[in-house]
Amino acid sequence: MKYLEIKLNIEPAEPWKEIYTSLMADAGCDSFMDGESENELLCYIPEKDYQEEVFHDLLGTPQFPEVKISYSVAPMEDKDWNAAWEANYEPVLIDGRCYIRAPFHPAKPGAEYEIVIEPKMSFGTAHHATTAQMVSYLLETDVRGKAVLDMGAGTGVLAILATMKGANPVTAIDNDEWAYRNGVENAQHNHCDQLKVLLGDASLLGDDHYDIILANINRNILLQDIPQYVKCMNDNALLFLSGFYEEDLPALRYCCAQNGLKYLDHKSKDKWVAARFEKI
Repeated sequence: MKYLEIKLNIEPAEPWKEIYTSLMADAGCDSFMDGESENELLCYIPEKDYQEEVFHDLLGTPQFPEVKISYSVAPMEDKDWNAAWEANYEPVLIDGRCYIRAPFHPAKPGAEYEIVIEPKMSFGTAHHATTAQMVSYLLETDVRGKAVLDMGAGTGVLAILATMKGANPVTAIDNDEWAYRNGVENAQHNHCDQLKVLLGDASLLGDDHYDIILANINRNILLQDIPQYVKCMNDNALLFLSGFYEEDLPALRYCCAQNGLKYLDHKSKDKWVAARFEKI
């Protein structure tokens, strides 16, 4: 598959490199690397998926007055993309309890939970603030014996952690085939044989009901799918949402309230939010 490299220069780098990593992922990029300078972000997209007008609107039109963006697009030579990406991938320790690493990293004896993620460019390796905050919420929550649904599962890291903490049954759904295959592989890596990984979106949700739903996606998809989530929630079930900015929280809270969900609290890091709701 032929790839294009979209090279971004972002000033200031923090927190905007993380923000633009997520925005570029939403636009179709499936892998990312740091460039030669701290302000440089390299984004990769299959040539067949590249739409010039999409990226011009995203990068060529100022969206945030606090940041200055310049970019270039160039075809890439054939190379081992996973090897290149792995060279920039580091393990993560969340709240001193959950250690998330790749198979090529050493184990961490003594970690309460250790998750092995094959980092095949799927979103959700806990490097991003949204995933890290969702992991933190899961660490705080008693999930033993509870039915858990992970929407927009990416690598499956949240579903895997829920399984390790005793949740059962656990279902992970993602609409990207790459992420779906990666989720299946990661479930096997972590001996989560009972974890069900599905390819699709909220249209797959049928008559099954859940005690906890995790949805780390983006603002628009969340607003669209919250009514469907609520239909699948047991009484007093919890809904954890992430993948949106601080300024989006009022809209999410309003939508949840309109659908019978009570706002409990939220976490915020680098302008990204994870929020917790309960079905009344």
